[in-house]
Amino acid sequence: YNLSPDRAAIEGFVRLQSINAFLNMITNEKDYLPTRTSYMLNLRGPSINVQTACSTSLVAVAQACQSLLSYESDMALAGGVAVFLPQERGYFYTEGGMLSSDGHCRPFSDGASGTVFGSGVGCVVLKRLDDAMADHDNILAVIRGTALNNDGAYKASYTAPSIAGQAEVIAMAQAVADVNPEQISYVEAHGTATPLGDPIEIAALTQAFQRKTDKTQFCAVGAVKSAIGHLDAASGVAGLIKTVLALQNEELPPTLHFEQPNPEIDFVHSPFYVVNKRTAWQRGDKPRIAGISSFGVGGTNAHAIVQEAPLRERSSDGRKRQLLLLSAKTETALQTMADQLADALAQPEFTTNNRLADAAYTLTIGRTQHPYRRVVVAANSAEAIQKLRDPANPTHSKQANPEIVFMFPGQGAQYPTMGRELYEGEPVFRAAVDHCAEILEPILGEDIRQMLYPSDPNDPAAADKLKNTGNAQPAIFTIEYALAKLWLSWGVQPARMIGHSVGEFAAACLAGVFSVEDALLVIAKRAMLMRDLPGGAMRAVRLSAEDLTPYLGDGVALAAHNAPHICVVSGDYAAVNAFDQRMAALGLDTIELHTSHAFHSDMMLPMLDPFREIVASVPRNAPN
Repeated sequence: YNLSPDRAAIEGFVRLQSINAFLNMITNEKDYLPTRTSYMLNLRGPSINVQTACSTSLVAVAQACQSLLSYESDMALAGGVAVFLPQERGYFYTEGGMLSSDGHCRPFSDGASGTVFGSGVGCVVLKRLDDAMADHDNILAVIRGTALNNDGAYKASYTAPSIAGQAEVIAMAQAVADVNPEQISYVEAHGTATPLGDPIEIAALTQAFQRKTDKTQFCAVGAVKSAIGHLDAASGVAGLIKTVLALQNEELPPTLHFEQPNPEIDFVHSPFYVVNKRTAWQRGDKPRIAGISSFGVGGTNAHAIVQEAPLRERSSDGRKRQLLLLSAKTETALQTMADQLADALAQPEFTTNNRLADAAYTLTIGRTQHPYRRVVVAANSAEAIQKLRDPANPTHSKQANPEIVFMFPGQGAQYPTMGRELYEGEPVFRAAVDHCAEILEPILGEDIRQMLYPSDPNDPAAADKLKNTGNAQPAIFTIEYALAKLWLSWGVQPARMIGHSVGEFAAACLAGVFSVEDALLVIAKRAMLMRDLPGGAMRAVRLSAEDLTPYLGDGVALAAHNAPHICVVSGDYAAVNAFDQRMAALGLDTIELHTSHAFHSDMMLPMLDPFREIVASVPRNAPN
C-alpha cells in the first residue's frame, strides 16, 4: 500500500495470490508427490521425496530397500518422474556441452556427442523376498544389494563425474550383495553418451571389476538412454525396469546407434563389451546377475545388483478344478465381465497352454470385491466358457459381511473316499490327514488312510469297516480337522465353531482346548469304549421333539433334536425296527444313519466313567 493509495485493493491482491500460490505449490511441486501418493493409496509408512538429480530414482530404490531391511516398511513404492513441458520441443546445441549434436543418444559410440533428454515415469513395488514368496507374489527379480556415495571434491569440477567415486560405489554394491564381478553378466550403465561421461564410466566399472578379476570382455554393457533418452530423475528406475524385463525375456536388447566404440574407451582390456544387437541371455546352472548404475550431477552415485527371480516349481498334481470368482457393482456388469472372461479363455494362450489356474489365481488375488458376485467351477477352459455364457448361472448380491461359522458334524455321513480329491490335490489338506494318520496308527494299530481311501471303494467291506464306530470317529475327526486347516490356510477365519458329537472334539481342538495329539487320543479311546458296548441303531425322522415324544420308550430314546422338525432316535435293533414300523403307519419315512451303535442314549452309560478318566488325563485349555 506504500505504492498505491488503495490499501484494500492491495491487500486483496496479495491475499488472492497467496491462496493461489499455496494451492499451485501443493498440487504441482515435486516435494508433495510422495505424500500425495501416500494420501491417495492410504500408505502409512515413510513418504520421502528424493532429489539427487539424475540418480534420484535409483537412490529412491536403494533407500526403500533399506527401509524394508530395517522393518520400517513391509512394502515400498520407489521410482521417479521427469516431465518436460511442452513435450514437443527442441534445444540449442552448444559445442562442449552435454546435449547431442544430432538429436541421437549414442552411448559408448565413436559418434557420441552428448545426450538427449526425455520425459518418463517409472515405479517399482518392493518387498522382502521371504515375504513376497510367502504371499505368493509375482516376483520379477531380486535386488541383492545396493550402495550409495558421493564423489566429494575428488574430481575436475562440481558437475564432472569421478572415476574413484563411481568405482567405489560399484565395488560397495558388489560387496553388499556378496557377488563376485565374474558372476555379473550384464551392466546397465548410466550411459549419457557425453564425451567425458562414457570414458569415465567404463574406466570406473573396469577399476571396480578388476579388484577381483583379470578376465576381459565377459560382461555385456548397455544403456536404455539410447532408446528413450535421458529421463533425468527417472533414468535410474528406467534402467532397472529394462534390466528386469531383460531377465524375464531371457534376452538383452541392443544399445542403439552403436557402430564403432568410442576411441577414448579401452574395451579390449576391460571386462566389458557393448551389446549392439539382440542377444540371448538364457538361464543357466547359476542365476543371472546384473549391475545397474545411475550417477547424478553433483556426485551422488547409486549402484544396484539385481538377480533373476527364483524359479518356482509348478505342482505336478495341481487342482483338477478351478474356482473362477467374478465380482461387479451391478448384475449387468457382472454378466459383461463373465462374457469378457469367456472370450479371453477362448484365446489360444488359454486353450493350448491350460492356463485356467493362472486366470483363477488372478481373479481371486488381483480383483476388487464388489456386491454382485458369481463363481464358476471348471476343470478346463471349455467347461469354464460354457458355464460363463450360461445366463441361468445364479448371481448373488452381498448385503453385508456375514460372520463365518465352522460346523463339524458327527457320525452317520462318513463314506469311503471322502476327501480323496482334496487329499490328492491340496497339500495342506494332505499334510493334515497324514499328520493325524501318524498319530493314530500306534493307537488303532492300522493306517486310517487305508480306511478312508481303500483300493476298491465300491467293496461293501470298505463301507462296513468305516461304519464301525472304532474307525468312524477317528476318520471323521481327521477329515474335519484337515478341512478346517485347509480353509484356514486360505485365510477363512471363523467367528465361531460348533460341533455335533464327534464334531465337538474337532471344534475344541481347533479352538485350542486340546492339542491335535491329545484330541486324537481322546476320540480314539472314546470310539473304542463305544465299540465294546452292545450294538444298536439310529434313525432320523421329520418330527418335532414334542410330536415325537408319544412314540418314544420301549427301548427307543431321543438322541438329538437337530432342527425344529428333525429329530434322531437311538435304541437296540429290535426297538428301532419297531419304531420304523410305527412311523410307516403314520406315513413317515425314517432315515437310517450309518452307525454301529445307539449313540446319545442310555446304552452309552457304561462307558462314561472310564471316558472321564481318559479326558482327565490330558491337558485342557480355555478356548482361544
